[in-house]
Amino acid sequence: MTIPATMKAMVLEGHGGLDKIVWHEDWPTPKPGQGQVLIKVGACGLNNTDVNTRSGWYSKTVSDATTGGAYEEVGQEDPTWGGAPITFPRIQGADAVGEVVALGDGAPEALLGKRVMVDGWLRDWSDPFNKNKAGYFGSECDGGYAEYTVADANNVGVVQSDLSDAELATFSCSYTTAEGMLSRADVGEKDTVLVTGASGGVGSAAIQLAKRRGATVVALASPAKHADIKALGADVVLERAPSNLGAALKSTIGRDKVSVVADVVGGPYWGHLIDVMERGARYTCSGAIAGPIVSLDLRTFYLNDLTLIGSTVVEPHIFKDLVGYVERREIRPVLAATYPLKEFHTAQTAFIEKNHIGNIVVVP
Repeated sequence: MTIPATMKAMVLEGHGGLDKIVWHEDWPTPKPGQGQVLIKVGACGLNNTDVNTRSGWYSKTVSDATTGGAYEEVGQEDPTWGGAPITFPRIQGADAVGEVVALGDGAPEALLGKRVMVDGWLRDWSDPFNKNKAGYFGSECDGGYAEYTVADANNVGVVQSDLSDAELATFSCSYTTAEGMLSRADVGEKDTVLVTGASGGVGSAAIQLAKRRGATVVALASPAKHADIKALGADVVLERAPSNLGAALKSTIGRDKVSVVADVVGGPYWGHLIDVMERGARYTCSGAIAGPIVSLDLRTFYLNDLTLIGSTVVEPHIFKDLVGYVERREIRPVLAATYPLKEFHTAQTAFIEKNHIGNIVVVP
């Protein structure tokens, strides 16, 4: 096919509010380099990391909850997930799905013409388990909020599925994040997993993936979303922040403790989560949308033999496993809404308002 010299793209031009994301209709189309493929983007999912990077929320100078707005002060040394500066301009978007339409030197010919999902974790493929060398698609390199994008051939997975591009674009970031959390916490069929932020992309993924592992799942979400979350497989759905979480658990699952907490919320309710962890329980975290600063009584931590597990850079097999889950229909997409890429501001505003369940996707 003929590759145009320019393309339409949403380009992040600096830290701040939504005005920093600018629509371009004549952005240079990227060319695949050594070992890379050029992808004609069919859809790209929205994620919290886009909002947090754009606003600079990752910086230690910010202690507020994520709002999606600009902050008065953003440290210039640590404004991204990796604690490092970001290069502008930058095309964000980690959850790119599309067709491989051109190959760089050394890229496998078998990929040409294939529909692929992009693995967001950039790695030194000669040292793939070294987390210190990891980067992220749409952060350390341009991503999928454009008509075309390039990716290392090692970072794409051919997917055989009757799902639409938009449906496939709900998976990569949220589901690898959730699976990474559950994998590190070694979740199994004997566990009871408490999932916070259960209506979001990672939370709704964690419900399905924990059930896939045979665990009992208790989800926290606003009441208006309970029926939909129950449909994802949650055994019990409770209010987002019960005043007496232990009593709520006791009345629904027959005990007031859980063995695993999978948290992406943090904030002032955090202590309630720790208090319902049984002896030897595991807390795994990959987000803090309600606020990153929490208070921990170390006596609760050590006297109850708790394990606290941070989870960001996932193991290389997680993405490959995810593609298999999709192809075998062991998980399903939760597509909340689809917007044209040109209406990205509207899409990200809806994403920030958190009235949806699952993921929001843009289509070039």
